Amino acid sequence: MVARAAMSKGTSVVAAYHAALERPGVADASAAVLTEGQREARAVFGDRPLCVSLRPNLVSRRALAAYTAASETLYGAFARLEKALLADEVLRRELDLDPEEERLALADPGFGASSPSSRLDGFVSDGVIRYVEYNAESPAGMAYNDVLVAIFDRLPVLQAFRKRYRARPLRAARRQLTVLRRAHGKRFRTIAIVDWRGLPTLAEFEMFQRLFEAEGLRAIICAPEDLTYRRGRLRRGDVAIDVVYRRVLLSELLGKRDIARPLLDAYVAGDVTVVNSLRAKLLHKKMSLALLSDDRYASLYSPVQRRAIEKHIPWTRKVREGHTTYEGKTVDLAEFVIKERERLVLKPNDEYGGKGVILGWTVDQHEWEQTLLTALTSSYVVQEKVPVPKEPFPVLLDRMHFLDLSIDCDPYLFWGTVGGQLTRLSSSALLNVTAGAGSVVPTYVIDGST
Repeated sequence: MVARAAMSKGTSVVAAYHAALERPGVADASAAVLTEGQREARAVFGDRPLCVSLRPNLVSRRALAAYTAASETLYGAFARLEKALLADEVLRRELDLDPEEERLALADPGFGASSPSSRLDGFVSDGVIRYVEYNAESPAGMAYNDVLVAIFDRLPVLQAFRKRYRARPLRAARRQLTVLRRAHGKRFRTIAIVDWRGLPTLAEFEMFQRLFEAEGLRAIICAPEDLTYRRGRLRRGDVAIDVVYRRVLLSELLGKRDIARPLLDAYVAGDVTVVNSLRAKLLHKKMSLALLSDDRYASLYSPVQRRAIEKHIPWTRKVREGHTTYEGKTVDLAEFVIKERERLVLKPNDEYGGKGVILGWTVDQHEWEQTLLTALTSSYVVQEKVPVPKEPFPVLLDRMHFLDLSIDCDPYLFWGTVGGQLTRLSSSALLNVTAGAGSVVPTYVIDGST
């Protein structure tokens, strides 16, 4: 009964996939492969399995083309914004950078794009994708996605489904290696994956380590405190490092500056290639979306980019006293935020993993106004709520259940070209695996029937 109710909300393709699950023994066999496959591959976030759904995300070629066009156009707008930020000190003040962030952002990274790999996080509603965040510093999940593809390809249910439909997986991790090679600009031997010890993302670092080593590289996983800088080389012990795949955020490095000094000094001196660069902080700030959305800055962008911003970026503003525009009308920003709690989100300018994000429709008026007071005296953005779609997914709990889950759509960009996608499911309004809410599923493009 639950399964039929859920399936009635899905597309014919989703219904066909769910019908394949109902064949005798298919669900149990698929659940066993998914569970064992994740255990063998250490496809975990901390001690939680990455995926609890027996269905991947299924998208059409037309939908993929639309997301791709939107993402790549917006990447061009971000590139224009970055150029303006580097040239205009007054504009940079809008980002609320601290002096050390600004110094490092202005240092030459040694390659063209500050974020050769990035990720736009969004939701699709009525066929339109709306992006609520830009992960410009260190987009996670690529290797997780590709490992899940390898597991899903073995699921009996997907194999049965492929007898009716051509389903092509979207992969991303190998493109990250291409990014690292292009950023360095010449052959290299040793790469360091750098982040703090004891993180739940260690499993993904190990996946990347295996990928890099399979390509003939020496790959080490280390923490910032393991690094030294002497005689013009960044080292871990006696090993000289050519390229740093940076997973640690700049704000965390600056919180432990003495520990981070070897990495920061080697970067500024140009003695190591760091990807993404420390300049990525400019666009990683949530304020970057406000600089796209606020019509005061419309002249920075081309007509095509302005149309894409209007369609795909929700109304976003820096929280401050004064007036702004909403749907062409001038409003007092603080009064507007107080009045329109049900349709707004408050976000710290420089946090991750959903930390500090307040969804207005989930709190009472007192908590909302207290958060606004905090926002006015610190660094926040306010953003208009976007519709969050739900789809039925067969989820493994004590047994298989069909649940309507929220789903996002997060394309990866590599040098401005879309390649692969992160997709997360959640029963909560905040889709974020780091925040403890969510499951990752791979994405397959339906290229037609067989």
